[in-house]
Amino acid sequence: MQTYIDEFVKLVIQYTPKVLLALLVLWIGFRIIAWITKLLGNTMEKQGIDVSLGKFLTSLVSVALKVLLLFTVAGMVGVETTAFVAVFGAAAFAVGMALQGSLGHFASGVLLLVFKPYKVGDLVDLGGKVGVVDEIQVFNTVLLTPDNKKIIIPNGVVTNAAITNISGQGEIRADMTYGIGYSDDIDKAKEVIQRVADSCPQVLKSKPVDIFVSELADSSVNFAVRPWCKSEHYWDVYFYMHENIKKEMDKAGISIPFPQMDVHVNNN
Repeated sequence: MQTYIDEFVKLVIQYTPKVLLALLVLWIGFRIIAWITKLLGNTMEKQGIDVSLGKFLTSLVSVALKVLLLFTVAGMVGVETTAFVAVFGAAAFAVGMALQGSLGHFASGVLLLVFKPYKVGDLVDLGGKVGVVDEIQVFNTVLLTPDNKKIIIPNGVVTNAAITNISGQGEIRADMTYGIGYSDDIDKAKEVIQRVADSCPQVLKSKPVDIFVSELADSSVNFAVRPWCKSEHYWDVYFYMHENIKKEMDKAGISIPFPQMDVHVNNN
């Protein structure tokens, strides 16, 4: 019994300083990790990073630092950590391989939120999909189309294709083309188009409306019409111009031709 008691006392004397030092390092480490995560969270908030993403990133950094701290403290006490590190590394590798597609979308989402090529409310063209940005999630971007469809696009697809921010400048030019018949009066048609543009409440009056002949097509004389408007009024102007130009052209007796072909028969 005395032998066991002596051995226990020896172990206590040997490991007590290490345990106390490890506890001190653990306490200080947790305090430092809390300070780092708080600083990181405040920095991302000042940079305007999405709140949900900011919390996720700070939580991720906090967990990673705490795991590293625990491994360090275990090594100080004398616990063999090599096997734990190997198992942890293998598990992390397996999870990474299984989720490599999702991790790619996550990384793309972080880039989109940091560099902000578009924001919620912008009208965008993402890989041929046009709509208003409803939400920028960690893995996906959600668009709402003019016909109220919801399009969910993986962020990895977004960053690997061209991004067109239609409304990113605050004002946008609505480019449209209208055709009249070859027998109709060009100047009269210009007056009708200008009158319709002037009557549209969303068209900016501070900028001129460009109206000019752009093409002598097979069946029509085509006008390029380019009014300016606020980005959020793009579709309002687009639909207003199409409807009212047709109405006013009809009132003015100006035809809007459809594809046709004149056939001449030679009786000789």
